[in-house]
Amino acid sequence: MAEKTLNDLFVDTLKDIYFAEKQILKALPKMARAAQSEEGAAGFLIHRDETLAQIKRLEQVFELIAKPARGKTCEAIQGIIAEGEEIMEDYKGSAALDAGLISSAQAVEHYEIARYGTLISWAEHIGLEDAVPLLEANLAEEVATDAKLTKLAEAVANPKNAVSA
Repeated sequence: MAEKTLNDLFVDTLKDIYFAEKQILKALPKMARAAQSEEGAAGFLIHRDETLAQIKRLEQVFELIAKPARGKTCEAIQGIIAEGEEIMEDYKGSAALDAGLISSAQAVEHYEIARYGTLISWAEHIGLEDAVPLLEANLAEEVATDAKLTKLAEAVANPKNAVSA
């Protein structure tokens, strides 16, 4: 059996994030429907559109490396999404629901940020210069979404749930 290389790891991780983005695409409309604030619902739908563009960019990276765009089951994202679904179920109708949804969405964003940062570094190292701007565009959107979620949490979700000491 041939020794695995950084190139192999890049491809496996690309498949991982491709799978993750596809799962996130399915989860975002559910989160939008569950959100109680209009701002939260709109934010999830905007990110759904961004996720579609991110998937297209990942497909371009697959083309660059002459591999079919296929996902590899990502148990990490499945677990994060399952936690989000649990929050939707357990906190449905409560004042804490939107805070929980935002927290779940940020867990997703942080996972994606880690993956894209790693892929960019590896792409540079293995000479996939054409892949770097595509991955950087996805990373920039994830970082921006995380910042928007923080602002939304501070403005909308968290103040409603403040507990007096």
